[in-house]
Amino acid sequence: MATYDLTSENFEQETAAAKLAVVDFWAAWCGPCKMQSPIIDELSEEMTDVKFCKVNVDEQGALSGQYKIRSIPTIVFFKDGKPVEQSVGLRGKEELRAIIERYK
Repeated sequence: MATYDLTSENFEQETAAAKLAVVDFWAAWCGPCKMQSPIIDELSEEMTDVKFCKVNVDEQGALSGQYKIRSIPTIVFFKDGKPVEQSVGLRGKEELRAIIERYK
């Protein structure tokens, strides 16, 4: 399963449509974000019952402000459209998988 690029226009709809959505807030210039991205992509292929999304903070400043993103990468976990947990900084695949499993 692919990841979805979110904007302020489709954010609410996409996160509410999924039982569990994992949203990666990132930027192209961010080194740790570049390392986090392939991990998110791998998990999206393995965990097809979870929606994986990405928000470019440089292009979506309003969303970043709304969710109080102060550092990237930040991953916000949404269950039934509501944020339930936030992880700041680079996280390993198994660490992310464990967080996701808590909310499935």
